[in-house]
Amino acid sequence: MKKRTVELVQTSFAQVQPIAAVASTLFYARLFELDPDLKALFRGDMNEQGHKLMTMLGIAVANLNKPEIVMPALRKLGERHAGYGVTDAHYDTVGAALLWTLEQGLGPAFTPEVRDAWAAVYVVVSDTMKAAARRVSAADRPFSGQERHAGLT
Repeated sequence: MKKRTVELVQTSFAQVQPIAAVASTLFYARLFELDPDLKALFRGDMNEQGHKLMTMLGIAVANLNKPEIVMPALRKLGERHAGYGVTDAHYDTVGAALLWTLEQGLGPAFTPEVRDAWAAVYVVVSDTMKAAARRVSAADRPFSGQERHAGLT
């Protein structure tokens, strides 16, 4: 990841952290506006969920230049989300809600360069999580008839 991308994301997230509770409320309101069916995936206290979201984002953002820390954490998160029923399409909706929330929270500081940096980081985050989810899903699928009999003829 480019140094400038990391700097932009870390600097802009530092501006959002003081309004973390508001930002998470905005995020989930936008997420459910974009896809009301996603509400079914959230059964717990949404304030607690918002706190978890902002904590996870904070850890990921702080460690963007430390892939040995952030990548295993993202893979575990992707595996857990697979168990919740999260699909690849949901990641696109989350990305749209995240960028919208950042735009609201940062106002004029959400420049095109900052937007592009967040979009680039989100691609890495979502691709890593989706790949981990696919590995979990593939491991849980029974073999097809062809795979089951491979090498036994």
